Amino acid sequence: MLKKGQICFSKAGHDKGGAFIILNSDDTYAYIADGKLRTLEKPKKKKRIHIQISNEVNSEIENMLENELYINDSHIRKALAKYNKTCN
Repeated sequence: MLKKGQICFSKAGHDKGGAFIILNSDDTYAYIADGKLRTLEKPKKKKRIHIQISNEVNSEIENMLENELYINDSHIRKALAKYNKTCN
């Protein structure tokens, strides 16, 4: 099951290998953003089979999305940078 604020990676397409945060999802699609090319205003609509889910959920982003608090692209970029820093 996909959660808001969960970090995922693209397995197919032009953005293959890129890290994203899940903003929303339904039965077929996940709506993802990276804060750079795919912003909150224009999230990528990606089939669920084309993303690889990590076990990492950014609790700050999850809280903002669940409670409909103000969030911008810099929050997304910072969360992904923090995740990349802990992985390397």
